[in-house]
Amino acid sequence: MSIFSFFKRQSSANKAKERLMMVLSYERKGLPPNFADILKSDLISVFSKYPQFDSHNIEVEIKSENDRDELWISIPFADGR
Repeated sequence: MSIFSFFKRQSSANKAKERLMMVLSYERKGLPPNFADILKSDLISVFSKYPQFDSHNIEVEIKSENDRDELWISIPFADGR
């Protein structure tokens, strides 16, 4: 990382990627009960800027199976018709 990259403005895609990576690095046990709603709200605000995505139908769920928690995110493409 160069010193000039510190001053470089991040795109919203990079910010969303960083947020998602941060979320995935935490364990579910320490998350607030409304975590999925908070994440969904963040994702809607980011993806609503891009017309190719259907931000109104974004889904975020935390699923528990076989003693494992999984974060499930669905961001559909907009209907091109």
